[in-house]
Amino acid sequence: MISTSDAMTLQIGEDLGRKLKKGSVVSLRGSLGAGKTVLAKGIAKAIGIKEAIVSPTFTIVQEYDGSSMKMYHLDLYRLSGEDEFESMGGEEFLYPDGITLIEWSEKIEDMLPEDTVYISITINEDQSRNIEIEGISI
Repeated sequence: MISTSDAMTLQIGEDLGRKLKKGSVVSLRGSLGAGKTVLAKGIAKAIGIKEAIVSPTFTIVQEYDGSSMKMYHLDLYRLSGEDEFESMGGEEFLYPDGITLIEWSEKIEDMLPEDTVYISITINEDQSRNIEIEGISI
C-alpha cells in the first residue's frame, strides 16, 4: 500500500487494528520518522484506546487499556538485543493478553512468535510511505 499522508497511515492502522485479535504480535519496521507510531495510533483507535499514543523510545514499554483489549507498545531501539530483552522480562509481551506492537523488532528476530504480523514502512522520494503487511489481510 502507498500512504500519502499521516491521515492515510492512521486509517491503515485502524483497518489493521480491527483485524487483530487478542494475542497478536505486530512487528513495526522502518527508519526513524517512517510512521510506525502513526500506524500504532490507528491500531489503538480501532481497539478503543482514548489516551494519546506516544513512541516509548525512552520508557521502552507503554501499556494502554482499550475498550476491547490491552495494547502493549514496545520500542526496542535502545536495547542491545535478545539478552537485554529477556533480562527486562520482555518475553511476556510476546504472548500477550492483548496486542503487542514492537518497533525495532529486528533486534529480537529469533524470539518472535511464528504468527507475528510484519509491517515494513519505507519512505519514498516523494515522502509518501510504502507500507507492506505480511501475516494478515486488511
